[in-house]
Amino acid sequence: MDIFLNEKKISAKEGITAKELRNEYNENYDVIIVNGYPIEDKVLKENDRVVLIQKGKKPTLEEFEALLTARHTPNVHKALKKGKVAILGLGGLGSNIASSLARIGVGKLILADFDVVEPSNLNRQNYFINDIGKLKTEATKENIERINPFVDITLVNEKISKENMELFSEADIIVEAFDNPNCKAEISNYVLIHMRDKYLVASSGMAGYYDSNIIQTKKIRDKFYICGDFVNEAKEGDGLMAPRVSICANHMANKVVQILVDGE
Repeated sequence: MDIFLNEKKISAKEGITAKELRNEYNENYDVIIVNGYPIEDKVLKENDRVVLIQKGKKPTLEEFEALLTARHTPNVHKALKKGKVAILGLGGLGSNIASSLARIGVGKLILADFDVVEPSNLNRQNYFINDIGKLKTEATKENIERINPFVDITLVNEKISKENMELFSEADIIVEAFDNPNCKAEISNYVLIHMRDKYLVASSGMAGYYDSNIIQTKKIRDKFYICGDFVNEAKEGDGLMAPRVSICANHMANKVVQILVDGE
């Protein structure tokens, strides 16, 4: 029978188990994933997809691709790998969105910010002490390369306005992740009016430590989504904190995945 081992089609005897296959291939592999799910052992069937992983070993590009394909299924991984996503703003939302999209294998990320990492960012943004003083674009790129070095990354070290939005013309999806409400409004309006072929994923309301479950994703109109609780903006006495900001960021990242895979 035919099965896929690390995404390569091979012939295997009927009734072979995953462990038996592993032992024939290389018994040093510690983790066996069958059809996207880690298992101890099972009898394999026609067209099963098996990925073997050795703990502590850095994967090659080919092995990493096989792993993502196994975990997400081939069609999902193919759709994600083709995706081109622009993230405008790399603060609490954008830096976390970028990390999530890199982890699942989105093929191209266009990362835009003009600011540097400073100490007060560390309470919610996906940076580290040794990132302080670096451009947020450069720090995010370095951190992504530690997660998934195979993502194609373009950096835009500029303040974004309607005058330079052509920098993101190749993106399928524009993610608005600004802190400033005036910037949020200007860029969102520009995309909706002048870049109607793009999807727009924006945000509104994620401050404080209120109920996690009131953060949601709403479809506002065709190709336009907003994530948040729509109420709790940052203000004096009610700041931005890692848990809720990260929840909102991953609502946004998940909506990007849904658009790339399902078109909505």
